[in-house]
Amino acid sequence: MQSLAIVGSQWGDEGKGKITDLLGQKCDIVVRFQGGNNAGHTIIVGDKKIVLHLIPSGILHDHCTSVVGHGVVFDPEAFEKELQTVLASGCAVTPEKLKISSNCSIITIYNRLIDGQRENKGPIKIGTTGRGIGPAYEDKISRIGLKLKDLLDKDILKSKLEANMQEKKILFKYLYNIEFPSIQEETDRLFELGKKVAPFITDTFSFLDECIQNNKKILYEGAQGVLLDIDYGSYPFVTSSSTSSGGVYTGAGIPGKNLEEVLGITKAYTTRVGEGPFPTELFDAKGEFIQNKGGEFGATTGRKRRCGWLDLPLLKYTVKASNITSIALTKIDVLAGVENIKICTGYEYGGQTIDCAYPGIDLSKVNPILKDVETFHDDFKSDELTPALQSYIKTIEEFVGIPVGILAYGPERSEIKFVKEYFL
Repeated sequence: MQSLAIVGSQWGDEGKGKITDLLGQKCDIVVRFQGGNNAGHTIIVGDKKIVLHLIPSGILHDHCTSVVGHGVVFDPEAFEKELQTVLASGCAVTPEKLKISSNCSIITIYNRLIDGQRENKGPIKIGTTGRGIGPAYEDKISRIGLKLKDLLDKDILKSKLEANMQEKKILFKYLYNIEFPSIQEETDRLFELGKKVAPFITDTFSFLDECIQNNKKILYEGAQGVLLDIDYGSYPFVTSSSTSSGGVYTGAGIPGKNLEEVLGITKAYTTRVGEGPFPTELFDAKGEFIQNKGGEFGATTGRKRRCGWLDLPLLKYTVKASNITSIALTKIDVLAGVENIKICTGYEYGGQTIDCAYPGIDLSKVNPILKDVETFHDDFKSDELTPALQSYIKTIEEFVGIPVGILAYGPERSEIKFVKEYFL
């Protein structure tokens, strides 16, 4: 196996960081292909917790090169802060170990201001992180955005900011009625930040092309989850990028090749941050228990995650939408010992019973069909799984039609069981 993509199969927060970190030990390149610093991967190494937002997880391995692809929207100020944090943890970060696409779209301070104002004053509460991700992608699609390479030429940078601000200044003055930095101030800020990013700026497409030709093992690291995909997700409560495996092709490039494996990281239950419908959400003490035991608080925002039972119709849908070939089932230890576990096996919707969600379905109007599941009491101290847990896993595999290749039962690197081998 030469290429593998890791995607979240739910609404994000499935535990992708640790899986990426472990598989990063087996590959040569780790590539981030979408999103921005609105995502956070938490990795526990011994007694040290490292949270990464922009820098790929491969940075923790000396033999591995980390790549930030052109599909990422890049906040150079957030990057500088994260770089200092990673360096302080004792990890080496050099231009040889980290390469950032010159074609990354830039998040400006104007993008952050608009994001915050929309969430606070807009007609719909999406639950964004307020970090300017959506407005930066809007600039990109509107063809008025800045690219990372623009930060290296002050005249070009100022000229593009002037074009970028033609409409925004009207919004700031007359719709939102807020103060905002001048174009000169933002030009100076971004130009200085550009100097600090400059050593890492690379033509990553050509770099990855060369790596593929030389049979390097490449891991593509996704952020968020398929249900937050701008096209496949539960719109409008989604992120602004392609979080499915399709985002690999548009956000990083895999010249002349196809992905050999797509690993869907799947929590043993379901969580969601922010707004939007959630068919299996728990509003009782059991939901709060799972939230506390699972430490369900966002790595990026600290917000509480809403918790509910595993939703198989949604999982079957994301498997199909993202061509997922195997599953990493995480946080199974959180459900160990929980009485009266349930699992969603279908929906009553529009007078029909369906077992697979699809784009455009109104999740606020579905009635989940819940099945009782036998409680399992595994302590994961041996390789043997109890029949009850084996049954839970088999139910998932048979429903979605692909195998569970990894079991994760804690935050540590050691708390994982590989059922399937990857990057052999």
